[in-house]
Amino acid sequence: METREAAERFVRVWERAWAAHDVDALVELYAEDCVHRSMPFREPHRGRDQLAAYLRWSFAEERVTDVRFSAPLVGPGRIAVAEFRVLGEEGGAPVALAGCVFARFDEEGRAVETRDYWHTAEGHQEPAGRLFLL
Repeated sequence: METREAAERFVRVWERAWAAHDVDALVELYAEDCVHRSMPFREPHRGRDQLAAYLRWSFAEERVTDVRFSAPLVGPGRIAVAEFRVLGEEGGAPVALAGCVFARFDEEGRAVETRDYWHTAEGHQEPAGRLFLL
């Protein structure tokens, strides 16, 4: 699978499945031996089972009202990056989360390595400037 096709599928599924907390659909995007880093200084989640456990934990207290991803920017080495913005509630309070995901794909179009960088803010707000720079 071409990198652009894999990256576009990745963001489409993430956008829909995050809103629905569909862990199974998300895990299908990843290779069996994937490495996912949810924050730069956390230990990585290795393999689909660890990734699924992290996603279930992450979604447990979250109620999502809107998820948006940018179109991915594709680079050499089967790598792509996309921005995301999520509006939701945690503990009954509105929250916004914005960040980006870097992904490297294998020949079958599955993510073998991903790295997220994100920030949260109280209230439902958009990032400063345009929603997506990419």
